[in-house]
Amino acid sequence: MAMECFGLGSCSAFVAVAAGASACELGKGSRLRVGFGRVCGGKEMDMKLCWDGNCVGGAVVRAGKGGVGGAAAAASGEVDLVLKEKEAKLWGGRFEESVTPAVEKFGQSVSYDWKLYKHDLMGSRAHANMLAKQGIISEEERDAIVKGLDEIEKRIESGKFDWRADREDVHMNVEAALIDLVGEPAKKLHTARSRNDQVVTDVRLWCRDAINVTVELIILLQVALVKLGLRNEGLIVPGYTHLQRAQPLLLQHVLLAFVEQLERDIGRLRDCQERLNFSPLGSCALAGTGLPIDRFQTAHSLGFTAPLRNSVDAVSDRDFLIELLSANSIIAIHLSRLAEDWVLWASEEFGFLTPSDKVSTGSSIMPQKKNPDPMELVRGKSGRVIGNLTTLLMVCKGLPMAYNRDLQEDKEPLFDSMETIQTVLEVTAEFAQNVTYNKERIARSLPAGYLDATTLADYLVYKGIPFRTGHEIVGKAVACGVSKKVELAQLSLDEFKSIHPVFEEDVYSYLGVENCIKKFRSFGSTGAEPVSQQMHFWCEKLGIV
Repeated sequence: MAMECFGLGSCSAFVAVAAGASACELGKGSRLRVGFGRVCGGKEMDMKLCWDGNCVGGAVVRAGKGGVGGAAAAASGEVDLVLKEKEAKLWGGRFEESVTPAVEKFGQSVSYDWKLYKHDLMGSRAHANMLAKQGIISEEERDAIVKGLDEIEKRIESGKFDWRADREDVHMNVEAALIDLVGEPAKKLHTARSRNDQVVTDVRLWCRDAINVTVELIILLQVALVKLGLRNEGLIVPGYTHLQRAQPLLLQHVLLAFVEQLERDIGRLRDCQERLNFSPLGSCALAGTGLPIDRFQTAHSLGFTAPLRNSVDAVSDRDFLIELLSANSIIAIHLSRLAEDWVLWASEEFGFLTPSDKVSTGSSIMPQKKNPDPMELVRGKSGRVIGNLTTLLMVCKGLPMAYNRDLQEDKEPLFDSMETIQTVLEVTAEFAQNVTYNKERIARSLPAGYLDATTLADYLVYKGIPFRTGHEIVGKAVACGVSKKVELAQLSLDEFKSIHPVFEEDVYSYLGVENCIKKFRSFGSTGAEPVSQQMHFWCEKLGIV
């Protein structure tokens, strides 16, 4: 439903009127929550935001009492924006005119970068402490600043903080609120600091924490896969190449392949985390400062390894984000491949796997359907994660040194990539805990496809036949089986000898999937002993008893 807005005075209030809904007045200071919601009488509608009597919006908003903060805000992905009279910009000294409402709306980022508030406050506390230690501000001023920052954090966490779009971003919202709280001392906080180094400090801190969360979720998925393997010990499944029957595999071996991939994902994330853990704070706009700051102090107090050596690089670098989103994309690809296997195996054509009702959905028209929808969404969301990486690459391509406003566009793909990858990891682990392998159906499928052909070629190698020659001999044996519509193990010894005289009675100990599994012995192979060793390794590493 479209809604018009009409300014009253200088945005002291506005009236929102919708067809079929009674008018409802939103006074100055009313909260508008960016996201999906209801306005006036519980009706959802499109609504425009008004400043100074001018409509500048078009966003979907929700008016209501209270706010979103802390865990609730993180869960909803929403933030309250408050309508108030415009104030002078903290950077506005050289300007004679204010920006237009359209530019104001276009340039704001607080609707999403509010998620950095905790790390922004961390950086500001560290910066204030350093300024006091260096004698740039007094200890009393430092104490007032830190006390004000603590109060702001409490207000944000309780949902009582006013996020204002006219203050543009999380940094200016916090700084302006701090000035409102403590007055003149707060105006000294930005000494020897620019938003250019401030924002990338916040983002590095945020990424460092987000990586820890992602690694924990990967480990939970690894545990779920290993436990799924333990519940299906000894189960043989068909292995595929080109989606054609290839060789028999132990199911545990297949599941551990994904566990190995996830372990490499952890390694990439940890490598990225190590490289990003350097502090840009104090690099200012791009050239550093002539004031006697101590960048090593702020770096160490924030848990960074050290300050970045080059101030130009410090404010302009987004390599660490490209690397992180690349790592996320590889994780997404791994999960997409796992999801594809499970979707295929859950189909009637395969029938190897049955997801429980807890992780399945139905059809709105076909009553019989039971769909593995979570895994289809995992597969689909991989494109979203890869798309975020592509977005960031295009943002960074061709940017002149040093900082450019284009880099504001790094946060939405970052936040979306991290939130998406963490969600799909959680859901995939949930799915793994709620699936059953259909052992009888799998067993009935194993004779098809001559899965023991390669093991038969190994038999010929033991008999002294060159492998390439043995490959040709086994190919003729398979052709014989195809023509007679029998398995290799069902060919008579005379039929084998008609193909090549080297065959003896012991050939049958190499035929059939169970015998094949017994013959595998190389390190990392699908043999019972090698797989048992792999399972033992992962149970010990993951603390599974």
